[in-house]
Amino acid sequence: MESSCCCSCSVPIPPVTSEITTANRIDHLLARWGYNRSGHRVTPGLYHLGNPTADSPVFASANYTLSFDALRSNLKGLDAYILVLDTKGINVWCAAGKGTFGTEELVRRIELTGLGQVVSHRTIIVPELGAPGIAAHEVKRRSGFLVQYGPVRAADLPEYLKMGKSTPEMRMVTFPMKDRLVLAPMELVHIALPAVIVTIILWFLAGYIAALAAITAVLAGTVLFPLLLPFLPTRDFSTKGLILGGIVAIPFSITYAGTSGLPEWALYAGATVPLLIMPPVVGYLGLNFTGSTPFTSRTGVKKEIFQYIPILATMTACGIIIGIALGISRLMEVV
Repeated sequence: MESSCCCSCSVPIPPVTSEITTANRIDHLLARWGYNRSGHRVTPGLYHLGNPTADSPVFASANYTLSFDALRSNLKGLDAYILVLDTKGINVWCAAGKGTFGTEELVRRIELTGLGQVVSHRTIIVPELGAPGIAAHEVKRRSGFLVQYGPVRAADLPEYLKMGKSTPEMRMVTFPMKDRLVLAPMELVHIALPAVIVTIILWFLAGYIAALAAITAVLAGTVLFPLLLPFLPTRDFSTKGLILGGIVAIPFSITYAGTSGLPEWALYAGATVPLLIMPPVVGYLGLNFTGSTPFTSRTGVKKEIFQYIPILATMTACGIIIGIALGISRLMEVV
């Protein structure tokens, strides 16, 4: 396919297709696992799909490859333009919250691409999840383009175009198990290296049970947490994590409480260590999902961080101090 040009200004408009290639799928897999996180980008600008005319629709997208590919793959058989904003390789939803998928960038990109000279109409379709970053009245005032908010999911775009509007179902944000589990690999990769280091240290200093507790806490915070998210009580992610962490800590607490050959005070103290350390670890890891779900807001997340991080840190510190004290007492008994 060859690049087309703006009729009035000779600006090249690169072509794209709706086909998702093997290379695209490999890129998606690497992105899901957090490999080269900032490298999964599409060059910002205007692209054409099929053989669009001046009357063809214009869709806005982030320059994150998963967002861009989800859009173009669901426009199969359509002639359209895709305006890619520079969101620094971040998806539409998160970029809207950060302000990179926003009014300024949309207006700027309309001007840089000469979109007003490419199409005869003045309408641009923006993903509904990008609405928090876009002030439609400002875009209209500054660029002359009317913003229309499309459906939540790109798969509904063909039906949206036929109807000329979104149905209530198209505007409903759902977060099924499949979408929740997709988030787990990236969070797991981010914590993998420090988790391995801590596990090895605990293995040599406190034994295999402590090492297993560390692995369990990490898996609970990165895999079990998104899986069980809707079913965990409370609204705050921190308290959801504390509850889940408390549940997975119980077997380890019981194990320490049943250790033979220790004085009674050491049994009680040892049993509290998993209950003090594992819940805040799971709670902290759970906080990482606040920006990836429809359950939170920016103000709510900030409030939760300031409210619960000191609690999580205090619990962890107390658990570490007790654990060190127990280790020293055992060492002194051996000596």
